[in-house]
Amino acid sequence: MKNHFNIIAALLLSAVFLFAFTFADQGNPWKVPDKYEKMENPHDADKESLKIGKRLWKKHCASCHGSDGLGDGSKAANLETSAGDFSSEGFQAQSDGAIFYKSWFGRDEMPNYEKKIRYEEDVWHLVNYMRTMGE
Repeated sequence: MKNHFNIIAALLLSAVFLFAFTFADQGNPWKVPDKYEKMENPHDADKESLKIGKRLWKKHCASCHGSDGLGDGSKAANLETSAGDFSSEGFQAQSDGAIFYKSWFGRDEMPNYEKKIRYEEDVWHLVNYMRTMGE
């Protein structure tokens, strides 16, 4: 009986955290400037682009967002907000420009990467790689 109680308690706690993160994110929508919202990725998602994107993902993103973009990276538990699920329909429905903007400029706990990822081209390769997480 004690094990059942522990399982139920763990499930309820998980549901509370998921509920809190979901509504916390909705209460503070991330406004992307029109200039970026409308930008199109100038790089095809070819083998080389995905290779570069994956390398950059592992170096800069996986510690929070997880190796598969599920928001389960080693640092995710220490965040006040959800690291997101990049395989979700909601994430994948964003324009390439919106993903570019959020990835490079950041906000709140999502750091600014302008100095760490110096070239816009590399951010576009990351966008291509993130698109594979919805497949």
